[in-house]
Amino acid sequence: MSHYSKLKETKVSSTTLYKGVLGVKLDTVRLINGHTATRLYFDHRGACGILPVEDGQVYLVQQYRYPVGQVTWEIPAGKREKGQSFLACAKAELKQETGLRAKKLKEVLMFHPSNAFSNEELHLYVATGLSRGKDAPDEDEFINLKKLPFEKAYRLVEQGKIADAKTIIMLQWYKLHGHKLCSSK
Repeated sequence: MSHYSKLKETKVSSTTLYKGVLGVKLDTVRLINGHTATRLYFDHRGACGILPVEDGQVYLVQQYRYPVGQVTWEIPAGKREKGQSFLACAKAELKQETGLRAKKLKEVLMFHPSNAFSNEELHLYVATGLSRGKDAPDEDEFINLKKLPFEKAYRLVEQGKIADAKTIIMLQWYKLHGHKLCSSK
């Protein structure tokens, strides 16, 4: 049952507290009851994640993630540059982090990783028809690339060894829908 008919907040004012790769904004909004409130959030250009698939195997990357203090297993991913399309971001990140190029990059879903405090959109792709080139990680990015059977990667999720949200979502999606993707070549 719907209690509120118009669940919209209207921006009254906005202040940028920090501007960089990730911005911090403080907005004043008008609520549906006429009162005002503040909303503090991260302003983010968006990002892409890519699941490279080849003959029943997937590529994952390992890297140290300082905020959580550990090495993580993840799908290749990265932030979108200003003015860059999500598809161009996916192509660039795939090459940069893995050295792979894909004949086909198919966007399979978009989600908001933390919509309570960020406007980030994360677009997820499946990459097929892979060819190998040279990777070119950022100078502060140290990555191990690993190719493993999809079922083994999925077991890492079930065992709690993959805790990265975009990777869990992408591996779950592929488990449910990947066979359709592979049969529609």
